Amino acid sequence: MTEKNPQLLVPRRRPAQARSRVRFERILKAARDVLVDLGFESFTFDEVSKRAEVPIGTLYQFFANKYVLICELDREDTAANVEELNKFSQRVPALQWPDLLDEFIDHLARMWRQDPSRRAVWHAVQSTPATRYTAAATEREMLEPLSEILRPLAQWMSEEERMELAGFLVHTVVSLLNYAIRSDDPKAIDRVITEIKRMLIAYLFSVAQGQQIPVQQLTSDPEL
Repeated sequence: MTEKNPQLLVPRRRPAQARSRVRFERILKAARDVLVDLGFESFTFDEVSKRAEVPIGTLYQFFANKYVLICELDREDTAANVEELNKFSQRVPALQWPDLLDEFIDHLARMWRQDPSRRAVWHAVQSTPATRYTAAATEREMLEPLSEILRPLAQWMSEEERMELAGFLVHTVVSLLNYAIRSDDPKAIDRVITEIKRMLIAYLFSVAQGQQIPVQQLTSDPEL
C-alpha cells in the first residue's frame, strides 16, 4: 500500500458468533475510551487490550493495526447517522427539506456534544491517506440517502453533483460543530448551531433558485 494507491482499511474478519461479537463490541468501546483519554498519537493496542480485558492477540485477529480499528469506529458512527437519516426521510416529506436539515443538524450536534469519541474519531481518520480514503468511501453511505433527500430541491443537478452538495453540507456542519464545541458555554454552542442552520438553509434556498436559470443559458446568454 502506498500513498499514491491507498486501499480500503477493513477488519481481517468480523465476528459471527455471539461470544465473539461481545468481545468485538468491547474492543470498539475500549478503543473509543483510549482515543478520548490519550489521543490518536498515544493510541496503542496494548492500552485497548488492557481496557477491553482481552488478549492483544484477539485485537490482531480482527484488526491489522490501529488505523483499521479507527476506520471501523468511523463506520460505526456513519451507520448511526445513516439510520437517523432513514428515520427522517420516512417521517418528513422530502419537500420539507428545511425541517429535515434542521433536525439532522440537531442530531449531529447532539452526538458531538454527548459523545466526545465521535470528534476524536473524525480527527483520527484524517491522519493518513489510507484512513482518509477509507473514510471517504464510508461517508458515501451517508451521502447517498442525503443526496436522494435533496433531489426535489435540486432536480436539475446530476447525481454526482447532488453527492457533492451532500458532502459539502456534511463537512460544513462537522467543521462548524468542531468550532462550536471548543466553547465550554452551552449557550455559546447553541448560538453557533443556530447560525449553522441559518447559513445552510439560506444556501440551499439559493441552490433551489438556481433551477430557474438553465445551465446552458448561464454560458450562452450575454446579459447574464
